[in-house]
Amino acid sequence: MRISSSVRSAALAAAVSLAGSALVFTGSQAQTTQRHGDRSEWVGSWSTGVTRPEATGFTATGLTNQSARYVVRPSVGGDKVRIRFSNIYGDRPVQIGAATVAKANTATPVQSDLDPASKRTLTFNGSATAVMNKGAELLSDPVDLRVADLSTLVISVFYPTATGPTSWHASSNQENFFGPGDLTDATDGTPYVTTRACCWTFLAGVDVQTDRSDGAIVVLGDSIADGSLSTLNGNNRWPDQLAERLVADRRRDTPAVLNVGLAGNRLLRDGAEPILGGPGVEQLGLNALARLNEDVFGQTDPRVVITHLGVNDLWMNGATADQLIAALRQINSQLHEHGIRSVGATITPYGGFAAPGGWTPEKEAARVAVNTWLRGQHEFDGVIDFDQAVRDPAAPEKLRAEYDGGDHIHFNDAGYQAMANAIPLQLVR
Repeated sequence: MRISSSVRSAALAAAVSLAGSALVFTGSQAQTTQRHGDRSEWVGSWSTGVTRPEATGFTATGLTNQSARYVVRPSVGGDKVRIRFSNIYGDRPVQIGAATVAKANTATPVQSDLDPASKRTLTFNGSATAVMNKGAELLSDPVDLRVADLSTLVISVFYPTATGPTSWHASSNQENFFGPGDLTDATDGTPYVTTRACCWTFLAGVDVQTDRSDGAIVVLGDSIADGSLSTLNGNNRWPDQLAERLVADRRRDTPAVLNVGLAGNRLLRDGAEPILGGPGVEQLGLNALARLNEDVFGQTDPRVVITHLGVNDLWMNGATADQLIAALRQINSQLHEHGIRSVGATITPYGGFAAPGGWTPEKEAARVAVNTWLRGQHEFDGVIDFDQAVRDPAAPEKLRAEYDGGDHIHFNDAGYQAMANAIPLQLVR
């Protein structure tokens, strides 16, 4: 039996998440990496969670003699950049025939246009071509390109031979572009004849070298971190807006914000596992604990992690409060073991969410129980009470109407802004 389209759509978009005023606890404080004075160092500035391809469609067949042009917005700037690619879920080596990085052309509204003067050829161990091994990542050589905080980069990659199944991020909420042949040197986007609002393929991250590094904040979340129902190409996900607040606060060096949220991600189950008795969906990703090595510990200089997960476990699988608490405690313990500060966040309301079996009084009771535990425990280094910030005071099982993106579980731009505004910066710096 195939999962219904309504449940599948909800699963792709749904995610736990957490937004609101923060309560700071001093619990078990993890050791953090010390700064290195004025010495330049590398830090992750942009990242995305990568998952398995779909069973059918273009991610299953892959790319052949095609170029992809990816648009990203690094959270902090630097004097040099390097790009990370991932073939972690591939079934063969993937050839890169050419690749470039450039600043976006701010004189045009076309997302796929780039600034010709800023275009740089990417090399890999000195070569303009490279092979990503099956199941491996690939890191480019550093290139001299001065990038400002919150500026837009355009990364172009030519895949000359059949890539096979793509490792990808399925809910980019950002248009990316594809076209035939080697288009990496094209300064305008006209040859990129296919526009996809869904995804980044093979792209995993952007690092910058800077003497203003304060490490990276990693957001481990689901579709609420992914910004579902926010404005396309608007960079209005709450982690984006947190990055804007941090850049505007010049009292200290600026930490980067790395958003590895995956729509539909769960604490307890992999995407391929059943949902409401039907089949799962690969692109929801591995369970959160299975993601730590790749999406958190594999980042460049991660110092803080905000974990905001659990709502999908509730509505998709009816997880108990005890099960969710156990998973959150384990994530917290592993982050501390790696010397990373751990910030938890309460599960936001989703009353009125229309997916079959999505909201019930029993699931609401479990959500309240998890949130009550989070507010009262002293294991995390801090807890953000997103629930309190976004719930309807007259109906606390629901989102405030002015923040509701329309499906009663995700937010509009104002709601995501409210989430970012509700995080005390001293909690994550």
